[in-house]
Amino acid sequence: MFQSLSALPADPILGLMATYRADTNPKKIDLGIGVYKDESGHTPVMTAIKKAEDILLNSQTTKTYVGPTGAAEYNDAVGLLILGQSLYNSLGKRRVTVQAPGGCGGLRLAAELIKKANSDATVWVSSPTWANHIPLLGSAGLKIAEYPYYDYATHSVRFEEMLACLSQVPVGDVVLLHGCCHNPCGADLSQEQWQQIRDVALKQGFTVFIDLAYQGLGDGLDEDVYGLRLMAEALPELIVVTSCSKNFGLYRERTGALTMICETPEAASIATTQIAAAARAMYSMPPDHGAVLVQMILNNASLRHEWNKELTEMRNRINSLRAQFVKKLQSIGVEQDFSFIEREKGMFSFLGVNVDQVQSLVKDYSIYLVNSSRINVAGINDDNIDYLATSLAAVLKK
Repeated sequence: MFQSLSALPADPILGLMATYRADTNPKKIDLGIGVYKDESGHTPVMTAIKKAEDILLNSQTTKTYVGPTGAAEYNDAVGLLILGQSLYNSLGKRRVTVQAPGGCGGLRLAAELIKKANSDATVWVSSPTWANHIPLLGSAGLKIAEYPYYDYATHSVRFEEMLACLSQVPVGDVVLLHGCCHNPCGADLSQEQWQQIRDVALKQGFTVFIDLAYQGLGDGLDEDVYGLRLMAEALPELIVVTSCSKNFGLYRERTGALTMICETPEAASIATTQIAAAARAMYSMPPDHGAVLVQMILNNASLRHEWNKELTEMRNRINSLRAQFVKKLQSIGVEQDFSFIEREKGMFSFLGVNVDQVQSLVKDYSIYLVNSSRINVAGINDDNIDYLATSLAAVLKK
C-alpha cells in the first residue's frame, strides 16, 4: 500500500535546522527556528517551571487521565490570564476554555468546531501569516482566503486595505487575527486599529478568531491582550487560541488552550460538547505535565511573581536587541533604513532582503534564515551581533 506514496518536500524551517546543525563554521548563526534563546544561544527552562516541577514531583499521586477538555483548574487559570478578572467575571458561563496540545492543537480544535458550525465558512488569514495556519485550518476542510496585512516596502500594516477587505467579509465567515507579536512580520495593530476592526466585526457579523501565541513578549501581559479583551467585551462570539510554548518555555510539553465566548451560556455548553467530541476523536486526552505547571505558577503568588519577572527580562532583552541591531547597522554605515525592526514587536521581523541575498547570507556567511527573510531576533546576542551586521552589510553591497 505505502509504495504508492510520494515524498513531500521538507519543511523549510526544519530543513534549515538540519543544515545549521551540520555546518562546521564557528561563526554560524541560527535566526530561523522560532524559539526564544538567551544570551548564550540556549533555550532555557524557566526558573519558575523548575520550581513547579520540584513541587509536582513530590506531590503528584497519580497519572490517570484528566479528560478530553483537560484540567478545570488549568482552564480557569488560562481564561483569567487572557481576560483579566473583571471580564472573566462578567462573561461568566458564556466563556469556556479547554486544554489543548499546544497552540497547534487549539487551532485544529477550533477548525473542527467551525466546520461543524458552518461547513461553508471561509477563514480569512493575514497576508502573510504564520506558515502553519493554512495547513492546520485547511486540513480540517475549511476554505481559506487572505486579507491584506503587511506592506513589505514600508514595513508597516496595510491597514486601510485590510479594513476595506474586512468590510466585505460576510456573516458566517471567520477572521483570524494575531493577538500580538505578529508572526512572521512583527508589525502589530495599534489600539485605534483594534477598535476599528471591532466596529467592522460588529457591523458585518463575522466571527473573530484570535491566535495568541506570545502574550507577555510584546509590551506586557495586559498590554498584549488589549485587542483580545476589546473583542471579548463587545462581540457576541469570539474564538481564542493560546499557547504556553513561548511565554512559559514549554515548547515540547505541548501546552495550549482554546477559549470560546458564545452569545449565551447554553450555546457555550453545547460548543463544549462538540469540542470534547472533536478532541476525543483526534487525540483522546491532552498531555497534562505542562498544564499542571502553568496552573501551579498562575495560582501561586510567589511562583507567578518569579515567572513574570523572568518573562519581563525576556521581553526587555528582545526589545533591546532590536534597538542594538538597528544601531549597529547604522554605526557601520549601512544606508538602508532598518529602523522598522526597532518598532516591531515579539521575536520576529522581516529583514526586507531578497531571496538571493538570503541565500548569500546562508551559503557565504552561515547565517541561517528562511527565504522570506524572517529572522528570530532572539537569535542575536553580544557575541554574534557584529558578525551579523557586517555580513548583512557585505551582502547589501553586492
